[in-house]
Amino acid sequence: MKNKDRLLPLFLTFLKIGAFTFGGGYAMIPLIQKEVTENRKWLSDEDILNIVAIAESTPGPIAINSATFVGYMTCGVMGSVAATLGVVLPAFIFIALISLLLQNIMDIQAVQYAFMGIRAGVLALVVKALISMYKQCPKNPVAYVIAGLAFAVSLLTDISILYVIIGCAVLGLVTSMVMKKKEAEAK
Repeated sequence: MKNKDRLLPLFLTFLKIGAFTFGGGYAMIPLIQKEVTENRKWLSDEDILNIVAIAESTPGPIAINSATFVGYMTCGVMGSVAATLGVVLPAFIFIALISLLLQNIMDIQAVQYAFMGIRAGVLALVVKALISMYKQCPKNPVAYVIAGLAFAVSLLTDISILYVIIGCAVLGLVTSMVMKKKEAEAK
């Protein structure tokens, strides 16, 4: 197994991310990127961008998929297990506890305000993830058209996001093939 000495730090890193991030996977992306690339230097920003693209394209929650892929790239199969358990465990414990108390605390005004504040913070994290991903994405007219189409289709229709992602992948592949063909003809 590669990087066996990273298993515990990997587990603890994703345990921290899972415990202190509210709002789901998109809110976790900036934290994963900061911990994995800046603080730990396990992977590059480009690796994280690729992981997020793959995690978003595969079935399941993006946070769990991202943790699994980061774990695998860092420590192989055992790294996948460690990172996935780390990111899932806090939510599992929190949901189990909160489900016991939820009926009793949702009517408390302070709890309602806390959730309102959490939602605002989550929105900020999602916007930060969007900006970070935008900086890493290719910037060309085709990429902008594909992004605009995906946004419009997901906003204005009831088409499943899965089909939007598949459509984007097909458009990207077709564009790549056309551009390679034009380059080959130019030579």
